[in-house]
Amino acid sequence: MPVTAAGVLLALAATALAFAGLGMTGHMAAHMAAVAMAAPVIALAFPASRPARSPLLFAMIEFAIVWSFHLPALRHLADTSAAVALAEQALFLAVGVALWRAALARPGEGVAALLLTSMHMTLLGALIALAPRPLYAMMAMHPAPGLDALADQQLGGVVMLIVGGASYCLGGLWMLGTLLRMRAA
Repeated sequence: MPVTAAGVLLALAATALAFAGLGMTGHMAAHMAAVAMAAPVIALAFPASRPARSPLLFAMIEFAIVWSFHLPALRHLADTSAAVALAEQALFLAVGVALWRAALARPGEGVAALLLTSMHMTLLGALIALAPRPLYAMMAMHPAPGLDALADQQLGGVVMLIVGGASYCLGGLWMLGTLLRMRAA
């Protein structure tokens, strides 16, 4: 039960952070708290009870959802509608939990799914961090305190590439190490 409570608390804190007015940095921290922290904790608390679908399928769904919400038109919609922003955060959490649950249930495929997810999180974070101008109008109008719009976006991208990339990479490597130890035994 403590693991369950921790996952739910992380998910709630991530959602609150998304609405805290902390610019792109807070926005990315909220998303990473949901997909890279709360999702694996919840997946550990609620393992798949039946044969899971392919982790690679969930990795592709997660890729599509995450990248779609970072296209300017959909990003603008989420930034101007609390309902869409809540739906975005809920989708990120749900697909994150589904991916981690499937990966844990099918570790052979799970390694590939988590490492591929690490790569796309790192790439999107780098693209956001290295953009020469602010990409999202609403985020640019409300940067994190003490930062201008571009610096806020750059820091948000760094949060994504470090937290998102590292979480999925470390999860995939842990899973691979576990599989290799099992084969050696």
